[in-house]
Amino acid sequence: MVEKGKEYVQAARVIGIHPALIMLRHILPNVMGPVLVLATIGLALAIIAEATLSFLGVGVPPTTPSLGTLIRVGNNFLFSGEWWITFFPCLALVFLVLSVNLLGDWLRDALNPRLR
Repeated sequence: MVEKGKEYVQAARVIGIHPALIMLRHILPNVMGPVLVLATIGLALAIIAEATLSFLGVGVPPTTPSLGTLIRVGNNFLFSGEWWITFFPCLALVFLVLSVNLLGDWLRDALNPRLR
């Protein structure tokens, strides 16, 4: 809605471009970057929320594989010297969330019309 009131949209409206074409060619490329960043942040938060709920035991059923379930099971073996049972699922969770966020930043930079 903020982009709709900007000068380039008003200029396109004045010269008689159809509103659907204004939306596709002018507004959508300028809005795509922030929308993708927010979507990837939401995806990363959903992954963390699912892992947290599975770690606490209220997420997916225990027979379903989940990073939170793997971390919870490995937590029982943490002080017996088998630290890797917890470490590698935690590392996978961190890399997964980091890669989703980096993908969102890369897409924002790739689709930003101001950087072209």
